[in-house]
Amino acid sequence: MNIQWYPGHMTKTRRQIEADLKYVDIVVEITDARIPVSSRNPDIDAICAGKPRLVILNRADQADPAQNKAWGEWFRKRGCSVLETDAKTGKGVGQFSAVVQNVLKDQIARWQERGLVGRPVRAMIVGVPNVGKSTFINKVAKRKTAKAGDRPGVTRGKQWVTVDRGLELLDTPGILWPKFEDEEIGLRLAFTGAVKDEIMDVETLGCHLMTFLATYYPDSLAAGYKLSAVPQREEEENDVAYGYRLLETCAQKRGMRISGGEFDTERMARVLLDEYRGGKLGRFTLEQTQEN
Repeated sequence: MNIQWYPGHMTKTRRQIEADLKYVDIVVEITDARIPVSSRNPDIDAICAGKPRLVILNRADQADPAQNKAWGEWFRKRGCSVLETDAKTGKGVGQFSAVVQNVLKDQIARWQERGLVGRPVRAMIVGVPNVGKSTFINKVAKRKTAKAGDRPGVTRGKQWVTVDRGLELLDTPGILWPKFEDEEIGLRLAFTGAVKDEIMDVETLGCHLMTFLATYYPDSLAAGYKLSAVPQREEEENDVAYGYRLLETCAQKRGMRISGGEFDTERMARVLLDEYRGGKLGRFTLEQTQEN
């Protein structure tokens, strides 16, 4: 499965970010805690080199708690500060301003020495589509300022958001790299909805997600679809074949049939993706840290 999604406006956004860095004191990168590396733009490290960094592990409530902690350490080892949040409910968002001030405490002290008392901290907010960036900004600002939606690419243009007298945010459109050189990264982004469902075969995507859940979270999969046990993988089955059999099993449980009596595996795939993205099946992290 070759997944690519790179609207033309995203090229422009990269140029905007590079041009606007001189106006900000810190770069805040919103990531999806379920896929902490796959939900990052790999160019951001190079583009924002030299700027203090804060990584937001958003949707941490939907990710494995132990993995949230492990990924936090992973980012800290790379010089980033880290904050876990759930922008939808606001959990952790209230700490944001204090964390930013702490990251920049030395810089703020230098401003005060120069007589720049009351100068607001200016933070650039970046992130790939659909990681919850607009919702995060709205929660931080305590009002609806950025257009939020559950479809990738809905945030438009560039805007400054005043949070309080001490903090201003520069919102940017979501950016995604031109191509996914690693198919697994593309799949993880697709699982979470960071790329449009219309550009890929949803049934095949559902097969891959079923196989992942059956392999790493079989108890949660069984509980979510009321299976006495998750069917075992046959030796000759690849990911798609095994996942398709699981879609059939779950469609049978849900009573999903099409004319002729066949199981409606496409509908089941859509339900699976919706329930996974909505956190209804459990707390899963789709990628593990590669180091301790």
